[in-house]
Amino acid sequence: MSDPNPLSGAAPTARRTVLAVGAAALAGGTLAACGGGGADAPARESGSAPSPQVSGEPSGQAAGKALVKSSSEVPVGGGVILKDQKLVVTQPTAGSFRCFSAVCTHQGCLVNKVANGTIDCPCHGSTFQVSDGAVVKGPATRPLPEQKITVAPDGTISLA
Repeated sequence: MSDPNPLSGAAPTARRTVLAVGAAALAGGTLAACGGGGADAPARESGSAPSPQVSGEPSGQAAGKALVKSSSEVPVGGGVILKDQKLVVTQPTAGSFRCFSAVCTHQGCLVNKVANGTIDCPCHGSTFQVSDGAVVKGPATRPLPEQKITVAPDGTISLA
């Protein structure tokens, strides 16, 4: 008896191969879209592609640019969040200033509060020390990347 399907025989193998290759390509594209690592991708705890926000380098910012016009704007034991620059400037002790990325190292949300000695992320509750950016409470496991700053005699705080 002859097979009514003229494409049977080698065709099922070819179809399976095409489907397998297509599925692999689709899965690769989906993973790339989820895993990102591009300039606009949020920071991630896992994955091998680092995001510029996580690297600690403020994207698009030049050294010497004034972040805070007067150091008196930064409370002792607290800090100020500079949303546009994605930075947070803290004053852990009187006259000692630090600057960190404001992008949480857990999922890439911007921190939204500096109080009681911590920098707080609203998304999943991670908190970081104002003194060194270290994780106080997770789920974040990595500290906030520090930025180099200078404090001018007039109190202006700038990226170094």
